[in-house]
Amino acid sequence: MPELPEVETVRRGLAPAMEGKRILGADIRRPDLRWPFPHDMSARLTGARVDRLRRRSKYILADLDSAETLLIHLGMSGRMTVSGNAPGVFVHAHSMPQKHDHVVFDMEGGARVIFNDPRRFGAMDLVATSRIETHPLLASLGPEPLGNGFSGAYMASTFRGRKMPVKSALLDQKSVAGLGNIYVCEALNRAGINPGRAAGKISEERLERLAAVIRVVLREAIEAGGSSLRDHRQATGELGYFQHSFRAYGRQGEPCRNPGCSGQVRRIVQSGRSTFYCPSCQR
Repeated sequence: MPELPEVETVRRGLAPAMEGKRILGADIRRPDLRWPFPHDMSARLTGARVDRLRRRSKYILADLDSAETLLIHLGMSGRMTVSGNAPGVFVHAHSMPQKHDHVVFDMEGGARVIFNDPRRFGAMDLVATSRIETHPLLASLGPEPLGNGFSGAYMASTFRGRKMPVKSALLDQKSVAGLGNIYVCEALNRAGINPGRAAGKISEERLERLAAVIRVVLREAIEAGGSSLRDHRQATGELGYFQHSFRAYGRQGEPCRNPGCSGQVRRIVQSGRSTFYCPSCQR
């Protein structure tokens, strides 16, 4: 599933084609994705101007001048790509319709935005902008790791008394919004913290370093266009390439890349997910 960097990369790629532009046509080609589309979705979107395109956790939010917000989740395999004329991006001719092109937006200015999702685990919803923060998918989310509300002090307070592994605590979206398996593995590796260590047993000083490392990893990944392991594509259709910078994720049996470490990356399973870490330098 796309994590924060992949979703932010897509948002940035869509912005030139969508922000400040009207949706001239919304072609909804099936009744549902993961859940049914909202009632009369095409008519409610057609003619609306996208005033702002933002991200919350792993969701893209398009605030419309109709006082509604379009919530978009890419799911496991969803992609949003741009073709035609869009400021700030290369011009790609409109492609022929593909089997899994489920939603197509024709935008003012000539751009076309296509939501393609082979597995159909993605989702879209329309809700009053004034109530978007109370949407069931957003209401219980923790702070953004790139925002001012996230720090070592915040984690120390949130994790206090918790015996669960720190990796599991970071993947809890109620604690921190948008982090996923890849970037938690990478951040813990760079910060030198064992993923199995109890979250409540880590000092605030170490958590402060972890918070800084998380920001660095996320920003590097965003600048690299995210990580393309299976389905992720940028809005231009290009791959992300942060996977070439992995220090831990997917590198089982390979040398640790942390400076001064001679250990090897190991793979374990935590809560049904693969965890990659170096037992030599992550304590």
